[in-house]
Amino acid sequence: MQRHGRKGYAFYSIVAADARAPRDGRFIEKLGTYNPNTNPATVDLKFDRALYWLEVGAQPTDTVRNILSREGVLLMKHLKGGVKKGAFDESAVQAKFDAWKAERDRKLGAVAAKVADAKKAAFAARLEEEKKVNEKIAEKVAEKRAAAAAAAAEAAAEATEAPAEETAEAPAEA
Repeated sequence: MQRHGRKGYAFYSIVAADARAPRDGRFIEKLGTYNPNTNPATVDLKFDRALYWLEVGAQPTDTVRNILSREGVLLMKHLKGGVKKGAFDESAVQAKFDAWKAERDRKLGAVAAKVADAKKAAFAARLEEEKKVNEKIAEKVAEKRAAAAAAAAEAAAEATEAPAEETAEAPAEA
């Protein structure tokens, strides 16, 4: 694997290289890319070329071995070994591989749906929490407005009572 990308955001190229070559140095062939920053990780792989390199004796690193396993390259290598030994024929290999791939796609779809549902649930929970906070704020604002209105009404009532008292007292003094 060759590392690319910026600091904290790695992006890798899956390559066939001589074991003596440095990590980001010279390589024989680029087989694909691996982006661990997405959920789930994105793999773009030349399946046939990866299978070819495994069949001619390439030794993948642990991470690449996991990627190839997840993509089905190692399974296909294993099944083709069974064909060479005469355990089953090419049509059986393709049927088994297609069944495995369909199952894998179903599982990945379920995981993607679960992640999407979790995001929706988290969004709904945040929305409900925000609604509660907004209701509390609205209640406080309504209380303040009611208090201000009551104070204004009380001040207006006192203002109207005060001149009435003055007019009532004035004729009494005269």
